Amino acid sequence: MNLRTILNTIWLYLPAYFANAAPDALGGGPPLDGGEKWLDGKPFLGGHKTLRGCIVGVMTGLLIGVLQGSFYAGVTQGLGAILGDLFSSFLKRRWDIAPGESFPLLDQLDFIVAAVILSQPYTRAILQEMLIILVVTVPIHYLMNYVAWLIKI
Repeated sequence: MNLRTILNTIWLYLPAYFANAAPDALGGGPPLDGGEKWLDGKPFLGGHKTLRGCIVGVMTGLLIGVLQGSFYAGVTQGLGAILGDLFSSFLKRRWDIAPGESFPLLDQLDFIVAAVILSQPYTRAILQEMLIILVVTVPIHYLMNYVAWLIKI
């Protein structure tokens, strides 16, 4: 594995990265779950997951995919990134982890795992690329969170 392979793999999954970041920058509004509780009496997702954030995330993934030349890879990565993030929020509420509180690895990999699975028919990624993106996503995620903190996003 060389640097070129790693960079090409990151390029392949760029729609998922942008889709994951977009709701933080452009989301907001009423909560997606409408403030409803799950069967356990805990919030379904929590007030930080919004309809606008979900739409912005999927549309951003789609836009990046179109710019890369693959509408379907973009939309499936965008949708996967958002669904993965929503699923982890659902789990974190069940486990009494507050919104915004870190849960190592789940927070870094939720979006990319779902994006890889949903976009596979369109990216036709090989196992090596799927493993590379899982490994590099953890440090990239931490780095991007640090940059976001520095610029106060």
